[in-house]
Amino acid sequence: MSKNTPRSYFLDRLRVVLTALVIFHHCAITYGGSGGWFYREFPENPNVSSSITLTMLCSINQAFFMGMFFLIAGYFTPAAFERKGAKRYLAERFIRLGLPLLVFGLLLGPMTDAMADISKGNDFWSGWLWRLEHFTFVAGPLWFAWALLLFALAYAAWRALGGKHANAVQPVPGHAHWLAAALLVGAGAMLIRQWVPTGRNVWALQLGYFSSYIMLFALGCAAARHRWLERIERQHALPWFFITLLAIPALPLVAALFGAFEGKSVNFNGGWSWPAAAYAFWEPLVAWGIIALLLWQFRLRFNRPSPSWQRWSEAAYAAFILHAPVLVAVSLALRSWQAAPGLKFLVVGSLAVAASFWLGRQLRALPGMTRVL
Repeated sequence: MSKNTPRSYFLDRLRVVLTALVIFHHCAITYGGSGGWFYREFPENPNVSSSITLTMLCSINQAFFMGMFFLIAGYFTPAAFERKGAKRYLAERFIRLGLPLLVFGLLLGPMTDAMADISKGNDFWSGWLWRLEHFTFVAGPLWFAWALLLFALAYAAWRALGGKHANAVQPVPGHAHWLAAALLVGAGAMLIRQWVPTGRNVWALQLGYFSSYIMLFALGCAAARHRWLERIERQHALPWFFITLLAIPALPLVAALFGAFEGKSVNFNGGWSWPAAAYAFWEPLVAWGIIALLLWQFRLRFNRPSPSWQRWSEAAYAAFILHAPVLVAVSLALRSWQAAPGLKFLVVGSLAVAASFWLGRQLRALPGMTRVL
């Protein structure tokens, strides 16, 4: 995409929705879904209906939403690199990604950790101060900025070694290519998870999920010249969304077949097993349909200027950075409320989304912050 290319407003809208999904995802973990998070009010329980529902929501989200962030980030990378040149591009990446990572890791992450410890009867201020004095680094959700920084360095290295994008505009790849990509991602995930299962961090990164992240970022870079994300049509999206609908029930079916609902331990995270293989290949089969449907529908419905959407869009990155302490604070404030986990998930998630975006706008209003956020 060149600087003369009309702005794709729908991609800005998608980033808003994806940021809200990140907040709701972590809220789902708070109230019984699977995954890691600073504060849990309800443990994951495969025999409780609310926990099963929230776990399934987390699994579906995990299959596509962070990968879609990487896809969109990759889509804007070639134009930014060519417009700014390697040095300026990398310098701006370090400012926009590296600074928030450091601020969160050294300040907000430890603060959120100490805040979560209130539920265990620990004092917030002494806990936070201890972490600051010991330079405790907590990347939290800012692993995403760390990963994007690594991807930016990899892209710059690829260009320095002579890597080029095709000049001739190509049509959107056919379904055979989509299937091949899904199988490649599944096989890559299965291989990586032999050494790094999902749930295990390596330098603050859950490498078990990076097969799809790398593929989608690279696809975004390749798609930019051909504007593929803006050319997804009904014939691309609907068949894959149908595959998604067929694939989604397969994961709980596998869980049931291997006794997860009878109290047996079923390892989906890694190793050579049928559940691990099912999960590795399930993810891209679910992801491709949701991503394609969102790209198609958002382009049809939201690809136009909107002052309200623009305000949300401008605050999305700041909201992403701030949402961890905001969500934990709202969760703790309402922990004495005796309500069903599902209801608390909806109420707390909605409050956390609104508060994170509002605080994001206030933060961006400070002098010099728009350069970072």
